[in-house]
Amino acid sequence: MGRTNDKSMKEAIEQMLQVYKIKKRFDETSLLNAWPEMMGKAVANRTTQLYIRDRKLYVRLDSSVLRNELVMIRSQILERMNDRAGSVVLDEVIFI
Repeated sequence: MGRTNDKSMKEAIEQMLQVYKIKKRFDETSLLNAWPEMMGKAVANRTTQLYIRDRKLYVRLDSSVLRNELVMIRSQILERMNDRAGSVVLDEVIFI
Protein backbone atom coordinates (compact mmCIF):
# COMPACT_ATOMS: atom_id res chain seq x y z
CA MET A 1 0.00 0.00 0.00
CA GLY A 2 1.56 3.30 -1.17
CA ARG A 3 1.62 6.51 0.74
CA THR A 4 -0.21 9.52 -0.59
CA ASN A 5 2.96 11.62 -0.75
CA ASP A 6 5.04 9.09 -2.70
CA LYS A 7 6.78 10.55 -5.73
CA SER A 8 8.75 9.09 -8.56
CA MET A 9 12.49 9.72 -8.61
CA LYS A 10 12.04 12.09 -11.56
CA GLU A 11 9.41 14.15 -9.72
CA ALA A 12 11.58 14.31 -6.61
CA ILE A 13 14.61 15.52 -8.57
CA GLU A 14 12.54 18.10 -10.46
CA GLN A 15 11.15 19.38 -7.16
CA MET A 16 14.65 19.56 -5.64
CA LEU A 17 15.95 21.54 -8.63
CA GLN A 18 13.06 23.99 -8.26
CA VAL A 19 13.46 24.36 -4.49
CA TYR A 20 17.20 25.07 -4.72
CA LYS A 21 16.67 27.30 -7.79
CA ILE A 22 19.22 25.40 -9.88
CA LYS A 23 16.95 24.05 -12.62
CA LYS A 24 18.01 26.75 -15.11
CA ARG A 25 21.71 26.00 -14.59
CA PHE A 26 21.05 22.25 -14.76
CA ASP A 27 19.22 22.65 -18.09
CA GLU A 28 22.03 24.83 -19.48
CA THR A 29 24.70 22.33 -18.47
CA SER A 30 22.85 19.41 -19.99
CA LEU A 31 22.49 21.32 -23.28
CA LEU A 32 26.22 22.04 -23.37
CA ASN A 33 26.96 18.37 -22.73
CA ALA A 34 24.54 17.33 -25.48
CA TRP A 35 26.18 19.57 -28.14
CA PRO A 36 28.40 16.81 -29.66
CA GLU A 37 25.50 14.35 -29.81
CA MET A 38 23.06 16.87 -31.30
CA MET A 39 25.40 18.48 -33.84
CA GLY A 40 27.53 15.50 -34.77
CA LYS A 41 31.19 14.65 -34.45
CA ALA A 42 32.35 16.93 -37.30
CA VAL A 43 30.84 20.06 -35.74
CA ALA A 44 31.89 19.07 -32.22
CA ASN A 45 35.51 18.61 -33.33
CA ARG A 46 35.51 22.12 -34.84
CA THR A 47 33.96 23.70 -31.74
CA THR A 48 36.64 25.32 -29.60
CA GLN A 49 34.44 27.06 -27.02
CA LEU A 50 30.82 26.67 -25.98
CA TYR A 51 29.01 28.54 -23.21
CA ILE A 52 25.66 30.05 -22.26
CA ARG A 53 25.27 33.54 -20.86
CA ASP A 54 22.03 35.52 -20.51
CA ARG A 55 19.99 32.88 -22.38
CA LYS A 56 22.35 33.07 -25.38
CA LEU A 57 24.43 30.15 -26.62
CA TYR A 58 27.89 31.27 -27.73
CA VAL A 59 29.71 28.92 -30.08
CA ARG A 60 33.32 29.49 -31.14
CA LEU A 61 34.39 27.49 -34.18
CA ASP A 62 37.80 27.11 -35.80
CA SER A 63 36.32 26.93 -39.31
CA SER A 64 34.82 29.99 -40.99
CA VAL A 65 33.16 27.80 -43.63
CA LEU A 66 31.39 25.74 -40.96
CA ARG A 67 30.45 28.93 -39.09
CA ASN A 68 28.75 30.31 -42.23
CA GLU A 69 26.83 27.07 -42.74
CA LEU A 70 25.63 27.01 -39.13
CA VAL A 71 24.58 30.66 -39.25
CA MET A 72 22.15 29.73 -42.04
CA ILE A 73 20.46 27.08 -39.83
CA ARG A 74 20.68 29.05 -36.59
CA SER A 75 16.92 28.98 -35.96
CA GLN A 76 16.81 25.19 -36.40
CA ILE A 77 19.67 24.76 -33.93
CA LEU A 78 17.89 26.98 -31.42
CA GLU A 79 14.67 25.02 -31.82
CA ARG A 80 16.43 21.66 -31.42
CA MET A 81 18.27 22.81 -28.31
CA ASN A 82 15.10 24.10 -26.64
CA ASP A 83 13.22 20.93 -27.63
CA ARG A 84 15.98 18.87 -26.02
CA ALA A 85 15.71 20.88 -22.79
CA GLY A 86 11.93 20.59 -22.74
CA SER A 87 11.50 24.33 -22.22
CA VAL A 88 12.79 27.62 -23.59
CA VAL A 89 16.30 27.80 -22.17
CA LEU A 90 17.90 29.72 -25.05
CA ASP A 91 16.75 32.82 -26.92
CA GLU A 92 19.61 33.11 -29.37
CA VAL A 93 22.64 31.30 -30.83
CA ILE A 94 25.72 33.43 -31.52
CA PHE A 95 28.66 32.15 -33.54
CA ILE A 96 31.98 33.80 -32.71
